[in-house]
Amino acid sequence: MALEMRTVCERCDAALAPEGEARICSFECTFCVSCADGMDRVCPNCGGELVARPRRVTA
Repeated sequence: MALEMRTVCERCDAALAPEGEARICSFECTFCVSCADGMDRVCPNCGGELVARPRRVTA
């Protein structure tokens, strides 16, 4: 099962490119780096840790 590569930050609606940096929790809640840092890297939805999302490189 592949990760859902969400295209916008759930907090500020900033665009997130598949090859760009983002933070994600185990439930795939997705945030930009700035918002994740502002929330001390804790997901506001589930309380989980926000970690670097793997990048997908297009062929």
